Amino acid sequence: DPFFTVRTRLDNGLGRTGTIHTPHGDIHTPAFVGVGTKATVKAVLPEAMKELGVQALLANAYHLYLQPGSDIVDEAGGLGRFMNWDGPTFTDSGGFQVMSLGVGFKKVLAMDAVGVQSDDVIAEGKERLAHVDDDGVTFKSHLDGSRHRFTPEVSMRIQHQLGADIIFAFDELTTLMNTRGYQERSVERTQAWAVRCIAEHEKLTAQRAHRPYQALFGVVQGAQYEDLRRQACRGLESIVGESGRGFDGYGIGGALEKQNLGTIVRWCTEELPEHKPRHLLGISEPDDMFVAIEHGVDTFDCVNPSRVARNAAIYHPDGRFNINTSRFRRDFTPIDEDCDCYTCRHYTRAYIHHLFKAKEMLAATLCTIHNERFTVRLVDDIRAAVDGGYFEEHKAETLGRFYARR
Repeated sequence: DPFFTVRTRLDNGLGRTGTIHTPHGDIHTPAFVGVGTKATVKAVLPEAMKELGVQALLANAYHLYLQPGSDIVDEAGGLGRFMNWDGPTFTDSGGFQVMSLGVGFKKVLAMDAVGVQSDDVIAEGKERLAHVDDDGVTFKSHLDGSRHRFTPEVSMRIQHQLGADIIFAFDELTTLMNTRGYQERSVERTQAWAVRCIAEHEKLTAQRAHRPYQALFGVVQGAQYEDLRRQACRGLESIVGESGRGFDGYGIGGALEKQNLGTIVRWCTEELPEHKPRHLLGISEPDDMFVAIEHGVDTFDCVNPSRVARNAAIYHPDGRFNINTSRFRRDFTPIDEDCDCYTCRHYTRAYIHHLFKAKEMLAATLCTIHNERFTVRLVDDIRAAVDGGYFEEHKAETLGRFYARR
C-alpha cells in the first residue's frame, strides 16, 4: 500500500488533503501533530490527547536520549508503548535542540532576519555548548554538563530505538543570522549527512525486522534563500540507498521568516515530489497554519499550545487572551461557549483565573486541554474546507475574526 495518498487539491496545485498510512493508524492531512517532547504532553494524559482529536504525537530524540535513555524506551517496546499512546508517533532528529540549547536560545528562534549577520550566534551571557564539524556535533548536556556526540548514525540509532512511525534525518539547523556563506556550507553538510542517514536507516531496518518499518523524512534547510532551498530539495530527492529507496517524506526545517513563510514553503513544495508528505517543523499560530497548508504542507508540529497555556494564555476564535487578568475574576462563562473540550464543558473562566492566582497545577492542565483542542479543531476545519471547496472563504472568516482586535 502507498505510504501517502492525496485526496483533494486546492486550485493553486499546492495545498491538498490526504492520508498518511502508518503501522499505528492513519493520519488524515493536513494534521497538527501534538508535541510530547519527553514522551509526554506537559500537564495532560496521553489518553486526554486522544479524546481531543490529536492524531499523532511527536517526541524529541535529544531529550529522550539524555533521559531516560533511548535503550530504555526500546526495552519498553518503543515510544508508543512506553507512554501509553497507541496512535502514530514522530521523533525529530535532535538537531534543533543541539543547536538551540547549544547556543543558549532554549526553545525559541526568532522568525525575523533583521539584525547583524554572524556565524558565531549565541544568546547573551551564555556558553556555547555545541560545536559542529563535518562529521557531526559535539555538545554538553544541558542537564549535567556531560559531553556527548551526535552523528547521522547516532541519531538514526537513537530514533530506531525510540521506535516512532516517522523519524527525521539528522540535519544542521542554522539561524537567520548566519551568513550566506555559512548557509551554503550547512546545506552541503546536511546533504552529506542525509546520505549517511539513509545508509544507516537501511542497515538498522534490516537488523530490526521484528519491529514495524519506520518512515524516514529528509530535512530541507537553506534559510531565507530561494536558490538554497530549491537546491536542498533537489539534493534530498536525488538520494537513494542500496535498496533503491529514497526518503519517505520531507521536513521543511530551519528558522523561517514569518513574513515570508508562505513563499519559503512554496519554494520547497514546488520542488518536492507530489506523492510524498511534507512536514513543517515548529509552527502553530492560526495565520501560519493557513499559509503553510495553502502552500502544500501536510503535517506540522509545535509546542506552543501547551507552552502558552502554562502561562495563562488562551486561544479563542476572537483572538488570544490571558485568563489571569482581573477582568476574568467574576466571569462565570466557559472559555469558549462553542468549544467541546472538557475544560469548556465543565469549568468557568473565573475558576481557571483563580487556579492561576493560587498557583495550582490544575490551571495548566485545563488550559492545555483547551488550547490543544482549539488547535486540532482549527486544522480539522481547514481540512474540511479544502475538501469542501470553500478554503478561501473559511480562511478570510477565521483569520478576520481571530485578528480583528489587532
